[in-house]
Amino acid sequence: MRGVVPFLKDAWRLAVPYFRSEERLMARLLLGVIIAMNLAMVGMSVIFNYWNREFFNALQDKDWGAFVDLLLTYRHTDSGLMPGFVGIVVVFTVMSIYRTWLTQLLQIRWRAWITGRFLDDWLADRAYYRISLAPDHAGVGTDNPDQRIAEDLRDFVQITLVLSLDLLSNVVTLVSFLGILWSLSGPLRVLGVNIPGYMVWVAIVYAGLGTWIAHMIGRPLASLNFRQQRVEADFRYALVRLRENVEGVALLGGEREENHGLRHRFGAIIGNFRALMNKAKQLNAMIACYGRIAGIFPLVVAAPRYFFGTLPLGGLTQTANAFGEVQGALSWFIDVYSWSSTNHVNLPAWRATVERLATFQRALAAARAHAGDGVRVVTSDRPDIAFDNVTLALPSGARLIEHADLRLAAGETTVLSGRSGSGKSTLFRALAGIWPYGSGTIARPSGRVFFLPQRPYIPLGDLRHVVTYPEAPGNFDRSAIEQALRDAGLGRLVSQLDTDENWALRLSGGEQQRLALARALLAKPDWLFLDEATASLDPEAEVDLYHILRDRLPHVTIVSIAHRESVAKLHARHVVFDRNVDAGAPGRLAEAAPVA
Repeated sequence: MRGVVPFLKDAWRLAVPYFRSEERLMARLLLGVIIAMNLAMVGMSVIFNYWNREFFNALQDKDWGAFVDLLLTYRHTDSGLMPGFVGIVVVFTVMSIYRTWLTQLLQIRWRAWITGRFLDDWLADRAYYRISLAPDHAGVGTDNPDQRIAEDLRDFVQITLVLSLDLLSNVVTLVSFLGILWSLSGPLRVLGVNIPGYMVWVAIVYAGLGTWIAHMIGRPLASLNFRQQRVEADFRYALVRLRENVEGVALLGGEREENHGLRHRFGAIIGNFRALMNKAKQLNAMIACYGRIAGIFPLVVAAPRYFFGTLPLGGLTQTANAFGEVQGALSWFIDVYSWSSTNHVNLPAWRATVERLATFQRALAAARAHAGDGVRVVTSDRPDIAFDNVTLALPSGARLIEHADLRLAAGETTVLSGRSGSGKSTLFRALAGIWPYGSGTIARPSGRVFFLPQRPYIPLGDLRHVVTYPEAPGNFDRSAIEQALRDAGLGRLVSQLDTDENWALRLSGGEQQRLALARALLAKPDWLFLDEATASLDPEAEVDLYHILRDRLPHVTIVSIAHRESVAKLHARHVVFDRNVDAGAPGRLAEAAPVA
């Protein structure tokens, strides 16, 4: 964990932009009203403090009329016009209800805005892709971005609002009741020295000592909370991975290994949670003792004046109440340090959340700052694709090729082959403009370029959305979508276009590749790159689909990564990615004779 000052700067940088955004007028208005209501409720507490004195004095004096007036209506007292208990409760209840409602309104508006901002930063310049290539094994910036956006942002907004408003209320309470407690406590003579407002000094010493002890005990909780959030997210991610790959696990009989892996990750949750429990036990024991003593402590300190007759019963209860308010305000730090499995609005949880969001934000900023690094893809007036002095590397720094030059002519089908792991797919990523490691330039003509990876992405939603992705379903006529499915050999799914299912699980690997080809038929690109995009199909179906592509898209230039000779024969040109994978040395792009 970083120091307090850098942490507070991170919290400020996360919180302030919303109140300076396009929603600043509404945000500031809501915050201002909520603050005003908090201050008004502190004022109600001051009124109740004086009401408490008058009410107990009426009890001591056996004044029935004052007793009834102070309960039901109002009464003129030495302190001024004193409202009845019923009126105070009604006003306090109404203010409490609307303060909570307005706080929740500000919370959801703030969360919506900051979530949108983080989503934009995560997806912009393919930052999400870059940080996934070089994962941070320390888990301080890039792990589990889904949790950071979905849960950490929610917790940050909620805890920030609750803690900041609570701190403000406690500061105002402290200022409001200090004067009352000072005037009520009177002087205390110690060793011949008069100490004015001695109850104030007692409250400060008591709260200061408790705060120091709470900090010393609870200091490790922030780091433990940070780790708890991480291991919880890791376990949830492992469960999602199993759910998305149930068929592969079932076919391999990997249940025992999956069970072992899941239990190992869950064990990390249990181990860290036990550490949290042990530290929280010490802290909560101190806080419980501190709170219990605080309930009786002011009465004990003020009791001598009551027994000597210099303080009436109402004055004693008012003094005890004022002491409790001052001591409670001074003990804010202790209260927000407490931790339990059900209480997430506390200082350690807030600090851990701020740390996770701040490190994630810095990781995104770093990824976006390097968005122009690597192989540059530029648009040229030439009809072909040209590699100029291209070097491709891995995140580890190992180089796949160096200073390569290559021309892909428009209208000329090209097949790229090579050993598994040589770097063929990385070459396609560089062509797509998404690979950030390397140098050189790739010039592409204007026009639509479409890439089909070996494992297609199947988004959530109905089948119509799945087929037209990444375009919106409304961009295509239903008849065009149906025809694309039939051409890809998925005619049986035409009647299910409006069905919303988990299509990634329902469709086989071959069917998913057929669906990806249907997307290409709909997109009608000028250049189509296939990274073993038909490898899950039988050879005859694979060849048939290539013929369908050429028939339906006669002007498309196809560049394929393929290993089967039946597919390679369908291409006029053959390029080999010649690299010794075991040696780890850079390879080269070599021309080979077309497959006969």
